[in-house]
Amino acid sequence: MPSVRIRRPAGYPAYREWVRRVSDVLAVLLAAASAVPSAFRHGESHSIGLAILLGLTAAPLYVRRKWPVPVFGIILAFCIATDIWGDYQTINTLALLFALYTVAAMRPPREALACGGLLAVVIFSIAASVGGSSWWYDAILVCGVYAAGLALGLYAGTRRAYLAQLTDRAARLERERDQQGELAAAAERARIAREMHDIVAHNLTVMVTLSEAATAAARTSPDQAAEAMRILSETGRRALADTRRLLGVLRQDPAEALQPVPGMAQLDGLIEQVRSAGLDTRLEITGTVPDLPEGVQLTVYRLVQEALTNTLKHAGPGATASVGLCFAPGELHVEVEDDGAASAAGPAPGQGGGLPGMRERVRAYGGEVRAGPREPHGWRVSARLELEAS
Repeated sequence: MPSVRIRRPAGYPAYREWVRRVSDVLAVLLAAASAVPSAFRHGESHSIGLAILLGLTAAPLYVRRKWPVPVFGIILAFCIATDIWGDYQTINTLALLFALYTVAAMRPPREALACGGLLAVVIFSIAASVGGSSWWYDAILVCGVYAAGLALGLYAGTRRAYLAQLTDRAARLERERDQQGELAAAAERARIAREMHDIVAHNLTVMVTLSEAATAAARTSPDQAAEAMRILSETGRRALADTRRLLGVLRQDPAEALQPVPGMAQLDGLIEQVRSAGLDTRLEITGTVPDLPEGVQLTVYRLVQEALTNTLKHAGPGATASVGLCFAPGELHVEVEDDGAASAAGPAPGQGGGLPGMRERVRAYGGEVRAGPREPHGWRVSARLELEAS
């Protein structure tokens, strides 16, 4: 199944760099234009200087995103100066509103509330100094306008943080999904490698043993040689079929019919195959056989297959083997032993992938595997699986 990429939400146009720059320039021009006419409202002699000062009050808005709090402080100081110069009647209201909104939208709420509180104190102080019977009403009205700008900025900042959190979460989920996919692929590769080892190693060992037996009996017993070659051919076809099945899984071809994985029901066939290769083997099952999951059955089958394959390789001629399955409450004990030469019954430590593969399979079900020589000679492989954990 092809990987599906999560599409990250496209950013709002207001978050793009060039749009921000243009909006900053427009904010400066709009704030400057809205304040200049108030400088000529009363026709004072210093109206031109006051208009220039009001226009300069809006200039810091261009860098309001980079330094929100300092820009607010500078504009507030300019507004206090122009208000005093214009007899407490002239300030750049829009520039101050833009600055407060920017602080609320881009800085932590505590900084925005602190700036809003400072502005409220300045407004009430100026209103009280001007006097008049309704100064408090005018102060509340002006504070209400700036409070609306503050609330709008806080909402915009909260929404921006929420969208950033969603984007970060989507990115983390995508990374986690990719990591899980890689881990699953690695686990599947390891599983297929174990399957290939078990299938190829076992069947090739049987085929080599049969071919050697057929070669030895070709002159003295042609009938036995022919029977050995027939079994050799069947084993080769079975190995090819199993290999095709695994390759079909790798290709992920849904049209290819997959055979069921081997389990307890196929143990008799495995024992017969080993016997046909010249190794006298017996199977003994004790206890009540429960309904086992396919994974446990496959583990038992591969464990017995690998142990018998090693016996065929190393036990020597005339050896016999026994396979014992003992079912106990919540446990299954598997034991495979032979009476071959102890020095050749098992591979040297660190060689081959059969024993590590067996341990990985059994460990998945909370069990353990032990392998080593037995007295007076031979080799034993024993394993314990926890059935309840499966």
